[in-house]
Amino acid sequence: MKKRKKVREKGKISLRKTFQELKKGDRVTFVQDLSSKRSFPKLFQGLTGVVEGKRGRAYIVKFLNGKTHKKIIVRPIHLKKLKG
Repeated sequence: MKKRKKVREKGKISLRKTFQELKKGDRVTFVQDLSSKRSFPKLFQGLTGVVEGKRGRAYIVKFLNGKTHKKIIVRPIHLKKLKG
């Protein structure tokens, strides 16, 4: 389910999300940024995974899909770091 942005978050992509730094082993969740013009697969929305590494500006994230482990390359706009 897509969530609407708050009034102060509408418009351009925030620089803080674009340039966020994640380390290897950080736990993240996939959150679709609606202002991004690039497509994001709906089936990954809300899943959690572990950062495996970095490729260019994007991160390689390993997550569990059913019984199999999968890897996806995602830009940091669509990642939210989990605390704990």
